[in-house]
Amino acid sequence: MITFEIVLVFVVLIFIIVSLYTGLLGPAFTFVIGVVVLGIFRVLTPGEILSGFANEQVMIIILLLMIGEVIRKTAIAEIIFDRYFRKARSYNGFMSRMVFMVSVFSAFLNNTPLVAVMMPYVRTWSKRYNISPSKLLIPLSYAAILGGSATLIGTSTNLIVNGMVTDQHIIPGLPGLGIFDFAWVGVPMIILGGIYLLLVGKKLLPSRQDTEEISDTSLRTYFIEVQLKNNSPLVGQTIEESGLRNLPGLYLVEIHRMGKRIFVVSNNLILEKGDKLTFAGENNRISLLTKSEYGLSIPSAGMLQREKHVNLLEIVISPNSSMIGKPLREVNFRSRFNAAVIGIYRNEESLPPRIRDTVLQAGDVLMLYASNNFHTLSRDTHDFYFISKIKELEKVEGYKIAILLSGLALIIVLSALKLISLLMGLVVLLMIILIIHMTNPKELTKSIDYNLGLIIVMALALGTAMIKTGAADLVARYVIALLIPFGKVAVLTGIYIITTVIAAYVTNMPAVAIMFPVSLSVALQLHVPAMPFILVVAYASAANFMTPMGYQTNLMVYGPGAYKFNDYFRIGFPLTVLYMIVAITILSLKYF
Repeated sequence: MITFEIVLVFVVLIFIIVSLYTGLLGPAFTFVIGVVVLGIFRVLTPGEILSGFANEQVMIIILLLMIGEVIRKTAIAEIIFDRYFRKARSYNGFMSRMVFMVSVFSAFLNNTPLVAVMMPYVRTWSKRYNISPSKLLIPLSYAAILGGSATLIGTSTNLIVNGMVTDQHIIPGLPGLGIFDFAWVGVPMIILGGIYLLLVGKKLLPSRQDTEEISDTSLRTYFIEVQLKNNSPLVGQTIEESGLRNLPGLYLVEIHRMGKRIFVVSNNLILEKGDKLTFAGENNRISLLTKSEYGLSIPSAGMLQREKHVNLLEIVISPNSSMIGKPLREVNFRSRFNAAVIGIYRNEESLPPRIRDTVLQAGDVLMLYASNNFHTLSRDTHDFYFISKIKELEKVEGYKIAILLSGLALIIVLSALKLISLLMGLVVLLMIILIIHMTNPKELTKSIDYNLGLIIVMALALGTAMIKTGAADLVARYVIALLIPFGKVAVLTGIYIITTVIAAYVTNMPAVAIMFPVSLSVALQLHVPAMPFILVVAYASAANFMTPMGYQTNLMVYGPGAYKFNDYFRIGFPLTVLYMIVAITILSLKYF
């Protein structure tokens, strides 16, 4: 029997789908309006609407976002990427390394910041080897999706599905999902998906000019001089072995040794203690030279390099500055502003690193190695204007990084063995991070995606409404009636197709909210195990490759890759079909 409550639920669902597809309202506001309407007509009680805030999986998502942000700020991923991609000099070499590493990392870390960290590497590597970044950015996103779909904690979508499992009342006593319950399909698809991207990526993806080259007018090239420390691991290595030739966005110009200048630097030249190396590089890549793994110092920065928290900044000399006409050595930047000038850029002309005698002019852009109190010390000056912060450099002790990474690995293992709760393990790790001062509470709160949390809570409430009113049961009966003549596998396939289409053209949140209760009702009415019907919704909504709005990492690379909407469909549709075939086959063999 079709009741008013069922009709109202379907009206709300249509409103949510149309609003999200057209962009009429923001995603969070759309869900809030829909659920509030259900509350006004008493389809949902206030307690049912707010019950999602007490769901364990919502808190796990928030904790993982916080820990992921701490990892991003420590630059652990950047250090690993620098070493890992150092010898990648061909498209296939870089692609294979990228797909493997990103998929493995994204299985255990939030994939959004991971893609954000990787994008500059992809673009600078592409520029160095004259390959369009549009050949690599979609595969970067897809690799993150493939890896994230392989574990419970790899993507928020899987955690939301698990939250619905613990909240549902269709099948009483249904156990929650384990961390590696998704691996049966996820791991084979990392391998098959990686092979697919490697074989067809270069053929199917477009070759377009980097949007950064088209639109970014803020890139400036500086000459920077660095010196090998006595204990540098590069001492005794050849230029080729050191990897200094392959630093993205940086070019080794010359070496200054014992009063001699070596302009044509051979790959076989052996580096020695005290060598001074001159690099030419764009402002946003200079920070690579400050990485501790290279054992390099910036002579012009002096004692500032011992401070734990410094910044690379750019300022421009104002037209009425008292510094105009003075050599840089007479300006006393160090004593006045606790900052050192390490490079000067003048009207498309990059001045050499030995700049102490350079006479300053109006409009000169200065790169500074500045302490944390620079803005306070320079607040009242009119000699220059602040342009941008290029990089925030924070030295993190090795033992703190070891505690963070080993702690996260231990929590994953113990949780998989069901010895501890994943939630409590993450809470304890976060407390340890705060105690050892790897971050502070104010910084942590900035990493919380409040809109995502609200959407999840409202999606859980929407699922409750579908179950409570019988809307899920009604849809399930129609799906069964249509597909059961073709067998249980056909029903599972139908649910996959419906879910993936909703996720691709709306977003994955409403796909889960709509299809999870339907899928569970189908399993109950067919008297078959619920697990394959739960997992098929998770895979179909998370592993989405056909459109830019299908997953957040797809949207992240959309603009930088200069992609068009149909680029995603061209390479993503075959991958989606491959994922569906593998998922349905494995789930059918395992559970039916």
